[in-house]
Amino acid sequence: MANIIVEPIEKFGLSHKDRPKTLFSKVGIVGCGTVGQNIAIMISTQEIEVVFIELSDEKISHAFECMETELDNMIDHWGMTAGEKRAILSRIHGYVGNEHLKGCDLVIEAIRSKTREQRISDRKELFKNIEKYVSPDTIIATNSTTIVITELSSELEHKERCVSLHFLTNAPGSKMIEVVRGLYTSDEVYEKVGKFVNMLGKTVIPVEESPGLISVRLFVALINEACEVLMEGVGTKEDIDRTMKIGFGLSLGPFEMADKIGLEKVLRWMDNLYSEFGDIKYKASPVIKKLVRAHQTGRNVGKGFYSYSSQGTKI
Repeated sequence: MANIIVEPIEKFGLSHKDRPKTLFSKVGIVGCGTVGQNIAIMISTQEIEVVFIELSDEKISHAFECMETELDNMIDHWGMTAGEKRAILSRIHGYVGNEHLKGCDLVIEAIRSKTREQRISDRKELFKNIEKYVSPDTIIATNSTTIVITELSSELEHKERCVSLHFLTNAPGSKMIEVVRGLYTSDEVYEKVGKFVNMLGKTVIPVEESPGLISVRLFVALINEACEVLMEGVGTKEDIDRTMKIGFGLSLGPFEMADKIGLEKVLRWMDNLYSEFGDIKYKASPVIKKLVRAHQTGRNVGKGFYSYSSQGTKI
């Protein structure tokens, strides 16, 4: 009788150590404010594990509260089920300390700084700190639109791993992500990032490295011109918004979009672009400056160009 060789079934199972690794199975996000939260939800929805880093346990708790609210809003509008919400949140984990980024295939920086000098110096230090904890193959990206990735990655050991990824988190139903190749970005990294964008169900918009990319430069010019039209009395803010929505098919008018993004952020974009290019079209309108000085920065505080309820709906 022939000898029967018995081998453990685990050797042939999917859990075996030789199981091929998914290209992007774990993504890190540094900074989980409104933008970071939206990115975390977007990625976790595609069944990818997300690790986000914040400065304190209080900020971590606040981020989860905000994400729950956002998902509840999607449930209320038939965008998902309660079970899907639980699954999405179960894949998102918050920590204090960049050492928790170990094992990430991609790390996205989404921090917020007040001045241009801070934005550059803070991010440069952050990039170097991230590099201490992740493998040489980990891709490091920024969501910043007005700071070029070449400048941020210039002091890293592995500069070729860096790209800029701009998620349009404030545009409802946006199906695209702007992807910027820096001076040092390798072809392999750029190709991998393109696959990641496709995994999220988005279209890659390749952009040559330039402050403001495509989206921010066009939006800044639009909102500034809308303010000019308003100040000249050509039309009310409601009619200006209605013209762009009904006439051009935009889901939000320029003033509604500015309120959703946050006027303080819009002003930072404008100041940065004006400093970079010196073109008057990027010089912030007095209307925007006046509202920001009055702390009327949009939906986040309940008042901007329009007034909003506690649920964020326009009054």
